[in-house]
Amino acid sequence: MSTAPPAPVTSPMHAVVAEVRAALRAAADPERARGMQAYLKTTEPCLGVRLPEVRRIVTAAVRTSPPGSVDDVAAGAGTLWRDAAVREERYAAIALTGLPVARGALQLLPLYQEMITTGAWWDLVDGLAGRVRDLLLADPATMGPVLRRWARDPDRWLRRSAVIAQLGARERTDTALLAEVVEVNAADPEFFVRKAIGWALRDLTKTDPEWVRRFLAEHELSPLSRREAAKHLR
Repeated sequence: MSTAPPAPVTSPMHAVVAEVRAALRAAADPERARGMQAYLKTTEPCLGVRLPEVRRIVTAAVRTSPPGSVDDVAAGAGTLWRDAAVREERYAAIALTGLPVARGALQLLPLYQEMITTGAWWDLVDGLAGRVRDLLLADPATMGPVLRRWARDPDRWLRRSAVIAQLGARERTDTALLAEVVEVNAADPEFFVRKAIGWALRDLTKTDPEWVRRFLAEHELSPLSRREAAKHLR
């Protein structure tokens, strides 16, 4: 895969996409890129741009050419994602969907599902967890059934996404939903799903440790999930 930027796109967001691509390449750190690619175990080329810098680049680009609608965000993020020549363009696509104009917009759900299933690795999937959470908090009646389906999907990354979808929801966590998506995956042999279960339960200990204690007492989980979940319990 070439690290040269693709040809400019034609869309309301073409200026943002072009600026992001150029700025990412200007910030490239070849030495860090080698370490990053090895750490992620990916064949996708990396530029070695740190995630906070990717986000800063996106913020600067949209300050110059702000998107006027969710459709604009979807177009720009979709282009950066689908035509990505380097990993950081995928990070930039995720960052773009975090703009206030797009936060909690249900029309981005198909794009998020596409990103999860085609990204198919923990750094990209986990980067989308907050976006899915925002959709759930904005429209629980729609997203609850979606996450229940994802929790049973053959795709391990959709299953992981269903489990970690409420990270950071704190007092707004739907514990019945969390219990269901964990229960249907409790025996899953996949490392990334088992780790996700522990992570999701551990996150809830910040606001409802007693619920987590009861859940752990009443359910059989893998040693990995249980160990991760109980890390901060005393």
